[in-house]
Amino acid sequence: MRQVIISGIGILIIGLGYLGMKTMANKKKPEPEKEVRALPTVFTKKITNSSTPIAVIASGNLAARDRIEIYSEVQGIFEYSAHSFKPGITYRSGEVLLQLNSDEYRAGLRSQKSTLYNQIVAALPDLRFDYPDAFQKWQDYVTSFDVEDPLRPLPPTTSEKEKLFIAGRNINSTWFNVKNVEERLTKYTIYAPFDGVLTEAALDKGVLVRSGQKLGEFINPRIYELEVAVNSSYVDLLKVGNKVSLRNIERTRKWQGRVSRLNNLVDPNTQTIQAFIRVNGSGLREGMYLEAELTAKEEDNTFEISRKLIVENKKLFVLKEDKLALREIEPVHFTEKTAIVRGLPDGTEILNRMLPGAYDGMAVKRFEE
Repeated sequence: MRQVIISGIGILIIGLGYLGMKTMANKKKPEPEKEVRALPTVFTKKITNSSTPIAVIASGNLAARDRIEIYSEVQGIFEYSAHSFKPGITYRSGEVLLQLNSDEYRAGLRSQKSTLYNQIVAALPDLRFDYPDAFQKWQDYVTSFDVEDPLRPLPPTTSEKEKLFIAGRNINSTWFNVKNVEERLTKYTIYAPFDGVLTEAALDKGVLVRSGQKLGEFINPRIYELEVAVNSSYVDLLKVGNKVSLRNIERTRKWQGRVSRLNNLVDPNTQTIQAFIRVNGSGLREGMYLEAELTAKEEDNTFEISRKLIVENKKLFVLKEDKLALREIEPVHFTEKTAIVRGLPDGTEILNRMLPGAYDGMAVKRFEE
């Protein structure tokens, strides 16, 4: 009997195990949750087509428009200047920049004037008897003659005989010699041609100045010109009078100028032309390095973007129904950091920042502030 009970319990256990296994087998396994991937966020902006100015960037050194290099045409001791003849000293127009001692040369001029005076006086008796009609004008010339005054023109001759008589007495040749000496005497004093400042001074008072020696440089510090080299392809776009934006190398200050001159000669080596920009204003100095932005022309129906946004040199990513799409554009002009393009209608939403790994058809999420 005991054996029968044990066998029944064993069969019961086996049956229960079988039923449990079947129940477990028939139970559905839960499906694994799908992984949700986050969409990349993009920054966008809507474009507006308009007339975009094309600017040409060039640079150069500033130079005074009005400048003179001071040279001596005569020899003498530097004895006087209206101010201290030093760099940075300003002079008004007409003031004496420098004056050389001319005592010896002035004495020689007086001697030659006296010779002319004597020649005319010696001719007066003959003029009285042979040319009575001409005598009075020569008499008046002698009466008003003064060796200290500037030499006056000789009285005009009224007949061929009178003209030959005066020439025969060497009066004309002597007058021209005296006039030449008188003109050279003016070289001993150099006057300021305009209000300006000395930028270079090569001598001190009391120094012997030799003919042909450079004495200094004098500039007008109020008006400057910037000479820049511009690609010859822009020759037809640049015009005299075009406005120019100027800034210093640190880009901390700005000035406004205008194109004053254009050189028609194209440099055969660089294929550039010279453009001269006139500018004035506070803070400008001779020799400053400036960057110029010349407005060459305006392109209609265009917009400006960062060069980094252009794909394959002629395509842009636009946002369409939360997906990126590549659209072809027409680049018009490139600057150092931007590009002027056309080819998309107003209101088109384009990427404002380039997305790494972006591709045509990529699903994205627009950034919402």
